[in-house]
Amino acid sequence: MITKKVNNVQEAISGIEGGMIIMFGGFGLCGIPENTIAALVNTSISDLTCISNNAGVDDFGLGLLLQKKQIKKMISSYVGENAEFERQMLSGELEVELTPQGTLAERCRAAQAGIPAFFTPAGFGTEVAEGKEVREFNGKMHIMEQAFKADFAIVKAWKGDAAGNLIFKGTARNFNACMAGAAKITIAEVEELVPVGTLDPNQIHIPGIMVQRIFQGEKFEKRIEQRTVRQRG
Repeated sequence: MITKKVNNVQEAISGIEGGMIIMFGGFGLCGIPENTIAALVNTSISDLTCISNNAGVDDFGLGLLLQKKQIKKMISSYVGENAEFERQMLSGELEVELTPQGTLAERCRAAQAGIPAFFTPAGFGTEVAEGKEVREFNGKMHIMEQAFKADFAIVKAWKGDAAGNLIFKGTARNFNACMAGAAKITIAEVEELVPVGTLDPNQIHIPGIMVQRIFQGEKFEKRIEQRTVRQRG
């Protein structure tokens, strides 16, 4: 069996260069590949185009890449809790392409499935539709959206094996599942790397054929992007 295991995060990010298009799994701070992001922050790589639902917060995750001005363009569904993301967007320092969240997910999934484009009613009649082909289906107008073309997809999973099979945990599955296999090379960062044959085949979410590199992260921080509580009693 072909092993996808690499020795460390530095080996995992080998080949990532400035100007590339990178997908990052996660939703807010849930399920983000934090070890891989931290490794990229410690490089001089810049001018990246990042595809991610949002950019987390200022001092964690993609927010760290934004602080170092390593990102040239963000393709996201919303700004989120990241003040630096908002500041760079409003000042014109950062190019931002905002897209409906479902469209973002489907553009990832289409790339994963080898589908070049699809039609959706989301965004018709708004700025999202500018310059895009429009067709009518069943009396409703749709716009054509193209699948993403990314160089690397970086995802985070709960468990994985050396063959690249992945299992996600709870809501951390989010965008990771549709980004795996949606780029030329997929890097999987896992909390626990187990021997091949350990995982129950019926529980695997992403088969190893969609992953090219896998490693076990050294440190994981369970942050909450926005804590909401209520008083007892």
